[in-house]
Amino acid sequence: MISKLHHFGFSYLWKMAKCFVFVLLLSLYSGTSQSFPSDTSAPEKSFKEGEWFQLRLHYGFFNASYASFTLSRDTIGETPVFHAKGFGETTGLARWFFKVEDYYESYFDENTGAPYKFIRNINEGGYTKNIEIDFDHSRNTAIVLDKKKKQTNEYEIKPNVHDLVSSFYYLRNNYPEEEIKVNETLTSICFLIMKIMYSN
Repeated sequence: MISKLHHFGFSYLWKMAKCFVFVLLLSLYSGTSQSFPSDTSAPEKSFKEGEWFQLRLHYGFFNASYASFTLSRDTIGETPVFHAKGFGETTGLARWFFKVEDYYESYFDENTGAPYKFIRNINEGGYTKNIEIDFDHSRNTAIVLDKKKKQTNEYEIKPNVHDLVSSFYYLRNNYPEEEIKVNETLTSICFLIMKIMYSN
């Protein structure tokens, strides 16, 4: 039993903890892919300030971890934005085998959903990362500050790019509800840490 839990902690939990936001996205749909719409007009909001929810990730009756999200209003400079915070952690026996404490934050435009700032501060079984990303959509660049390594790098990004958290809220507002089919997935362009993944 111990060996099975040990294997579970270092395979499933590792993948879960590194991208627990994507777990939410992937749990919505599975199957073929369809790209996000590129329209940046202001849609009717499917979320609002003060929203809070928590998800329990489990293996049968065995609780593995919890992930929670909150949403508030804030400003970046003088620009009004939504401020989303995500926190994920292993719990119970899973935490004994593989301790995870992940903090994610995203500041994104109230109308278009475009991210302005992304924060990732994680501890996954001793693997730590503490970074901040500032998006400049007018220049199509992302400035990545690695606080742990005390390094700053600039990357080119494509239009309509999202971070891990803002993509979740963008999906909730922009998926084609009347056109979506059973077992269909939606994908977005996501900027990942230290590399860029274009999923469409």
